Amino acid sequence: MTTKKTNLSDYNPDIIPSGKDLNIGIVVSEWNPTITNSLLEGAYSTLVKHGVEENNITVEHVPGSFELPTGAKLLLKYGKYDAIICLGCVIQGETRHFDFICDAVANAIAQLGVDENKPVIFGVLTTNDMQQAIDRSGGKHGNKGVEAAVTALKMASLKRRLKQSEKNK
Repeated sequence: MTTKKTNLSDYNPDIIPSGKDLNIGIVVSEWNPTITNSLLEGAYSTLVKHGVEENNITVEHVPGSFELPTGAKLLLKYGKYDAIICLGCVIQGETRHFDFICDAVANAIAQLGVDENKPVIFGVLTTNDMQQAIDRSGGKHGNKGVEAAVTALKMASLKRRLKQSEKNK
């Protein structure tokens, strides 16, 4: 897939469910803060734009992307959240460390969502270089934080709708 001139974060706001009455947790990696702070800004503003009240958004920071799943698990254990968004950035280096971190984080976040029966959203950039990270954190290819927020709204809405449907049976 070519992404040279594509904003990957474009979406139709008319089809995004309202975030009214949702509680959203966001876990953000402190590593690559220029990038992760931009992801956070994108996620936060998108949640608010779609009706999530600012006092219903909790933001917690963890040292790196590897700690995102544990941070998400702690939020789920000690809070009442409809969805958790994990935001981070891992940039390819000269060693295989990149592969191990990306694989571990992606798998742990996916498994956590399944195990906890809650949407846990993977908003982690895995890029070859800093320029690609910049391009995907508010640059020419959009903002992965926006995409993660939209995903959180859709998944929390799906769970709420299915849960309500089950109650109405």
